[in-house]
Amino acid sequence: MLTLPDLESTYDLLAEALDRVPPARRELLLTKLALLLANELGDRGRIGTLVEAALSDLD
Repeated sequence: MLTLPDLESTYDLLAEALDRVPPARRELLLTKLALLLANELGDRGRIGTLVEAALSDLD
């Protein structure tokens, strides 16, 4: 698990990466990143759980 400072640093890294990509390509960047991270994680069940967690409270 990442510490709170590590999570904040990761958030900043992602925000900066999104700023470097044209708005029309941001969804592609996030999709590519998600697939790369999922491959690193290597656990299909855990990935499914995390997808559901990310979907919660988006309203």
